[in-house]
Amino acid sequence: MAKGQVKIRLFSEKQPSSTLFAVTKGSYTFESYNGERSQLREGDYLVISLSNEKLGVKNGTAPAFYCDSISLVSNEEGGRFTLRINGQSPERRRYSGNLGCKPDMGTMVFINQVDIEEYVAGVVRAEGGPGRDKEYIKTQAILARTYLYKYIDKHIIDGFDLCDDTHCQAYFGITDDTSIVQAVEATKGMVIIDADSVPILAAFHSNCGGETARSEDVWLTGLPYLTKKTDPHCRSSNNALWEKTIPLDTWVEYLKNKGYNGTNINELNFTQTTRKPKYVAGEFSFPLTTIRTDFGLRSTFFSIKVRDDKIVISGKGYGHGVGLCQEGAMQMALKGYSYEDIIEFYYTGATISKVFKTETEQ
Repeated sequence: MAKGQVKIRLFSEKQPSSTLFAVTKGSYTFESYNGERSQLREGDYLVISLSNEKLGVKNGTAPAFYCDSISLVSNEEGGRFTLRINGQSPERRRYSGNLGCKPDMGTMVFINQVDIEEYVAGVVRAEGGPGRDKEYIKTQAILARTYLYKYIDKHIIDGFDLCDDTHCQAYFGITDDTSIVQAVEATKGMVIIDADSVPILAAFHSNCGGETARSEDVWLTGLPYLTKKTDPHCRSSNNALWEKTIPLDTWVEYLKNKGYNGTNINELNFTQTTRKPKYVAGEFSFPLTTIRTDFGLRSTFFSIKVRDDKIVISGKGYGHGVGLCQEGAMQMALKGYSYEDIIEFYYTGATISKVFKTETEQ
């Protein structure tokens, strides 16, 4: 793999059986495992389909053929292409760099070899959305790059570095969003490191509800830079408050299945003014993370009140609550805080560093 590039598995949450590859910029050398070789120029396309653990390939007007794998390599810097997967939910995305394709376990595996900074820009677009303040975009770019370098070998046994879904980082292709491209360039090579100069676990979530969570309360492992922190910046944001109602008998039955044997209805009331790891009812306690998952709640930062024949869950925030609060960070940026300020606020004791130095910096 060329320096400064990363291998990403595309459409990893889907199981594509047919796709259309089209060159949108530059030219590509197409080569198949059985020796077929040709040149594709802007506007040219390939139809690739899965057939009995082989790839069926149709190149323009040329006869179709079958092979074990194919590669498409850009002949010059800046080559771009689109992939359109077919099926019940067709989808078309834009990419740059090179592409490899092979069949595996009843689906097609696409691996995109792409420039790291173009990949980071695509992640920022997918994870942070458009139209954000420049300091927030810079922050999100550094988080995306930190994740990349911390988990660069997460899928090495599979023949690629990262996948494109939330198992790693969401990546739906490249972006030409000027604000994002400029923010990525301004922070090029920057990552967040801990006291041992190791890239941190750059966790983030939508809204913390006014207080972030300790990592050990969510994932069992405590990290010194992922601590509980009061956050006044997100409290008036969209996801700051929410509510859900559950029938009382459903809630009691649920708790009994988890080991609760109490009879006092009043002890089912539960209050969180600061984040707690467990729900407590009398002598019974249970992890809030499990309750959140089982009932599809927005967060674990909630209180419970018995009202007649129902349980009212009044919650704060959206997401696991660990690390950077996106809506809080957005508000900080709008208030004039820099990306350095935002990162220092959410990741206690961590620092920003460069993973490499340019020739002028050495």
